[in-house]
Order: sequence, then structure tokens, then C-alpha cells
Amino acid sequence: MHLRVDQSLPLHGWTVLSLRPRGQHGGLRAAATRSGARLLALSTQAIELIDDASARVTLRHALKADVVLFTSPNAVRGANALLALSPRRGQRVLAIGSGTRDALFRLGVAAHAPVRMDSEGLLAMPALADVAGCRIGMVTGAGGRNLLAPVLRRRGAEVSRADTYRRVQLVLPTRGQRGLAEALRTPRCVLIALSSAKALAGLLAQVPASERPALAGIAIVAASPRLTRAAMEAGFQRIATAASARPAAMLRAAADAFV
Repeated sequence: MHLRVDQSLPLHGWTVLSLRPRGQHGGLRAAATRSGARLLALSTQAIELIDDASARVTLRHALKADVVLFTSPNAVRGANALLALSPRRGQRVLAIGSGTRDALFRLGVAAHAPVRMDSEGLLAMPALADVAGCRIGMVTGAGGRNLLAPVLRRRGAEVSRADTYRRVQLVLPTRGQRGLAEALRTPRCVLIALSSAKALAGLLAQVPASERPALAGIAIVAASPRLTRAAMEAGFQRIATAASARPAAMLRAAADAFV
């Protein structure tokens, strides 16, 4: 019995490369399937939760702040693994994007997210405009982008940072390398859904020199303007920027730009 393939789907015949951390490809895989594409998981990183006494102390302190910022769903999961999340009365909780907001909501925590789902969008929110003398807790990952805290401190806030997870670099398995080489035979129909500059750098570091020309010809849909700039700096030319980091929004932007 042959499955019927709907050739009218916007990304029919395309391969979507997911650089998400190991074990976190489900949302993008489902969106790719709905768009008619196949997904190739190429994790160059894994998420490792930080579970020690020091992490609990810094997290407890951050969660007592007037405003608490969560910078990713992984930060939410890591925090909840250390301490059950329960906001204080009158406390404001902010999420960097809708995925992070949804992760908090599933734990019973109401949070607000910006329209532009990145650090710049978060900093532009009215809740962070006048923070002189305000205590802000930032729940994030070790080694993450260091933009939020310096800007908030310049605005007069007292910032407490709590790292709840770290990213561990991975070597692509042989199966992944073979899958990438096969996909690059038709680079015009290959798409990277880019949500991490470090993940892209991890992939580029492992691509053989013989495959670099084909890789440069693939399409990139970036989850933010910052990631668009990272893709340009890496030498890619077919680049689109999505309205949000949600998988469906990213693939819709790709279909509009490249099909």
C-alpha cells in the first residue's frame, strides 16, 4: 500500500534541516510534515540541566525579584526541575517568546512575551522601560548571549542571573553526515530552520570541505533579525526572516520566500 503524497503542499520535495538540541525536533518535524517536507535532525548540541546547590541558591534569589525574565523553554524546564515555579503576588513574569510563555503557562505561570521574540524585543517591552531601582531575576542558560543584563543594569536595575542549563557540543553521527550529504545533492530544496547561531556554527565546523559549496546554496529561514545577520556573516545568500520562532511561522516564511 502506497501513501498518497500531496504535491500541492508548499514545501513538497524539500528537506528541512533541524539544528535543534538533541531530542527537541518534534515541533519542527510536525510542521515540516504538514508543509510536505521531510525533516533531517542534525543536533550539534544537547541540553544538560544544571542540578547543584549553587544553582538552587542563585535561582531562589532570582525568583524573589520584582520582575523575572525567562529566556527559553529550556530555562523554564531547568528552573522547574530545581524548584517548583510559583510566582509571588504582584510579581511580573516575562518570556522572551511565545514558546517560553507557553512552557510557563503549562506550569500554571502567567507570563507576557514581546511581539518581536528576541532579546531586543524583550528589552523594548514597556515593563522594562523604567526599571531604575527594580530587582530583576534572569533565568537563562550558561554561556548564553550577554545582552539583557548589561542593558538592564544601565537602566538602573539590579539584575540577578540564574543559569539552569548548559549546552553540550555534539559530534554528528555517521547517519546524520550521510543524510546531509544526500540532501545536498539538491541544495536548492534544502532549508535550515535557524534558531541558534551556535548550532549553525557547530554544523559548519563539521561539514567536509567538499560539501561546503553545496551547503552555501541552501536556503535559511531565521527566527530573528539577529540570526539573519548571523546567516549572512556565515556566507549564506538565500535568507528569509520569520515573524516568530514558532516552527509553523518559520516554514510559512520559507515557503513565501523560496517556493
